[in-house]
Amino acid sequence: MKLVTAIIKPFKLDDVREALSDVGIQGLTVTEVKGFGRQKGHTELYRGSEYVVDFLPKVKIETVVKDDFIDMAIEAISKGARTGKIGDGKIFVSEILDSVRIRTGESGDEAI
Repeated sequence: MKLVTAIIKPFKLDDVREALSDVGIQGLTVTEVKGFGRQKGHTELYRGSEYVVDFLPKVKIETVVKDDFIDMAIEAISKGARTGKIGDGKIFVSEILDSVRIRTGESGDEAI
């Protein structure tokens, strides 16, 4: 099992969710986060004063997938999140040792 973590632009969340659903990946955890990377933030005007917004709003998506689905998951996220501009995001893949469904006690691949 692998944990796939993706940091994407907030307005691409529905596209990514649909792309993952199309390849058979159902469960997602979504967190609103802020990030600082190559975009370097931007300047905004507030009440006549200009200020720099360093941390931009992003969305973090986490899903655990079977090893067989990892390539499809990465491709679906990439396809759904890509705009072709800086700040499209990143995908991280980590190894998961075990998972347990609390309600039934199932573990391993059956729990996801």
